[in-house]
Amino acid sequence: MNRKGKSPRFKKQRRLLMELPGLGKAGAMERKPYPPGQHGQRRRKYSEFGLQLEEKQKLRLHYNVREEQFRRFIKKAQKSSNTNWVDSLVNLLEKRLDNVVFRLGFAPSIPAAKQMVSHGKVLVNGKKVNISSQIIKVGDVISLKADAYENQVYLQAKQNPRLPLPSFMSKEEKGGVETGRLTDEPNIEAVPFTFDAGLVISYYSLRG
Repeated sequence: MNRKGKSPRFKKQRRLLMELPGLGKAGAMERKPYPPGQHGQRRRKYSEFGLQLEEKQKLRLHYNVREEQFRRFIKKAQKSSNTNWVDSLVNLLEKRLDNVVFRLGFAPSIPAAKQMVSHGKVLVNGKKVNISSQIIKVGDVISLKADAYENQVYLQAKQNPRLPLPSFMSKEEKGGVETGRLTDEPNIEAVPFTFDAGLVISYYSLRG
């Protein structure tokens, strides 16, 4: 929170006029369903560039990646698919370890999941991994260190998951210990909000 008590994450979502689940707590658009700022309630006029920019920002902010990281993922996606590479991009973003931890309901947001990973609280196939951008493979098993299951961040997410478990993941619990698994390759339908893939492609086709 900043000094005025306004969440920067809420302001980012209001600027895009859309809630982005990866940023955590719902409600960004409830009290003020318009962009922040003095002229936020005025009707906005969009240029083609403005529309393209907003669509790519939705993806980048939801998955909590910096622009340079986002561009690296795009280059990888373009190598695997020259036409609809956004599908390949989403596949990579969804398989990032921080996102997988979030989608499994082990953390209330992707930033919180990233922190769990960096603090060494996340295990992949029983081994500690502290790189949040690591790409998870189908069949990999995700779990937490024993003390993490008692942490308030995990307990909060377990009690009030931000999103339902996606079809390409599974989860089981034994003796109070939850584990999750990536069971299939995610595709563009995995994105938990609406966006225009064509505008994202147009934005980067003009800017490399």
